[in-house]
Amino acid sequence: MRFWWVNHNQTARQEVDGGFLWSPKRESGGARSRFYDNMREAAPGDLVISYSRQAVRFVGQVTDYAFTALKPAEFENVGSYWEAEGWLLPVSWIPVEAPVSPKTLISTLGPMLPEKYSPIHRETGAGNQKAYLAEVSPAVFQIVARAAEFPDVDFSRPGANSRQGDLIRELIEDQVESMLKSDITLDATVRKSVIDARRGQGQFRSNVLKLCAVCPLTGVTNPTLLIASHIKPWRVCTTPQERLDGLNGLMLTPDADLLFDRGFIGFGEAGEVMVSARIDREDLNRLGLGHVSLSPSGLQDASVAWQAQNLNAAREAYLAYHRENVFLAG
Repeated sequence: MRFWWVNHNQTARQEVDGGFLWSPKRESGGARSRFYDNMREAAPGDLVISYSRQAVRFVGQVTDYAFTALKPAEFENVGSYWEAEGWLLPVSWIPVEAPVSPKTLISTLGPMLPEKYSPIHRETGAGNQKAYLAEVSPAVFQIVARAAEFPDVDFSRPGANSRQGDLIRELIEDQVESMLKSDITLDATVRKSVIDARRGQGQFRSNVLKLCAVCPLTGVTNPTLLIASHIKPWRVCTTPQERLDGLNGLMLTPDADLLFDRGFIGFGEAGEVMVSARIDREDLNRLGLGHVSLSPSGLQDASVAWQAQNLNAAREAYLAYHRENVFLAG
């Protein structure tokens, strides 16, 4: 279990009410941010201190891995300079009994805060500029939680509320579908095809089947056992063409579809299967994938590379997107 501290003064209400955190993937100038990269480091079961309006008011537990998502509609005009596409991290929030200002604890907290990437100033206790999600030590979490009279909550089942991430994904896709239904620039036939593509049906499925009639992970060819799965997620595609493009899809068995959609499986440039280090090895065995030998980084040992079947090189742009934005590396 790891411990995090989030400064979200502008979006705290929307994020707490919605059960998530959201950040851009990069700063406005295009530079990477450790605070945004941390969104992909957080894992189910981790605990998060929520700091807004100069006080700690909630503590949360991460319930799923962060996934790529457009800026929530609830933010409205907040963060108008942020990138539209970012990371969404599902978190279950609980209010503290006594909101506490870190400034009142800074003499104790200061020496325990990280010298680099601290969420608050180590001497004044004020929130650090540009700091969003920062990792803190268990000691920092315990001091703050104790001062805030955080209620005694059973966290013995880390990330047990994993369905929360699925519900948030569904809500986001419902919002996208609603916008598509009201988009008068779309021809009625195209609109229906794009909406059907959300669930891997209609024209999108036909387009994928023409190019990929076999699951590249398992080799299954029976179409009744295969799901047309988007490589770049449907919810973040920006055009009807992307949502219907056969190259932006793979025919996968249900278990392979879930692994691929959640980022536990990916495909390298040479067609090698990439298995995330975030998936439990016993679960791999239960899924029949225990034969895959992994390096410490989570990628396969080159000596026993597991090659995908029938992957078209023309898909590489979409697969590269998946490796960067969906696959759970590290």
